[in-house]
Amino acid sequence: MTLIVAVRYLIVSGLFAGLTTRRLPGAHTGREAQIRREILWSLASAFIYAAPAGLLAWGWQEHGWTRVYTDVADYPLWWLPLSVLVYLFLHDSWFYWTHRWMHRPTVFKRMHAVHHASRNPTAWAAMSFHPWESITGAILVPALVLLIPIHVGALFAVLTIMTVMGVTNHMGWEIFPRWLVNGRAGDWLITASHHQKHHEKYLCNFGLYFRFWDRLCGTDRGLGDFSAGRALRPR
Repeated sequence: MTLIVAVRYLIVSGLFAGLTTRRLPGAHTGREAQIRREILWSLASAFIYAAPAGLLAWGWQEHGWTRVYTDVADYPLWWLPLSVLVYLFLHDSWFYWTHRWMHRPTVFKRMHAVHHASRNPTAWAAMSFHPWESITGAILVPALVLLIPIHVGALFAVLTIMTVMGVTNHMGWEIFPRWLVNGRAGDWLITASHHQKHHEKYLCNFGLYFRFWDRLCGTDRGLGDFSAGRALRPR
């Protein structure tokens, strides 16, 4: 399972890092040390994310521990898309509150400073976490599959969204079209433009997928600015 998580990270982050260099040649110039650090921390995180996932995958197949099901007829069809939204909302809620907690000064130094060492992150920073932070991220989905029914295909969709959004939010440029980011959908969905401001200002924009908690709690500071390549310059 560690190999699966690590290879998935290397493929997806590598793909979007490659898109970055094609769209913005020289974007990673002078940032080689930062990228090496991001990759090493991410590979360490892969082991931590894989441990509970591997245990529950075994428990699901051998002992039926989880609420994951394979027959679409086991639950109403409307539950398929709704289960994806429920998982994403609960993951986003967990992420918001643990992320905000990790910005308390004493906790930040011990856990979250590793991730924020990438002031201007790259696609390789998606899993660049201290081990204690990785633990907080690794336990949520395994806990959910023990409690909330989800079809194996819907679970795969959740994991795919988690992976893609985790990477694209750290690219240093906006991959999604302007009409989405600046439109009504962008008022509630988080993309790189929103998360970039978190890496610039720290005490704002704590969400992962949705701006719901940031708006409700007054921590939403709008979108970051990628103009003039500012977010891409080495620091």
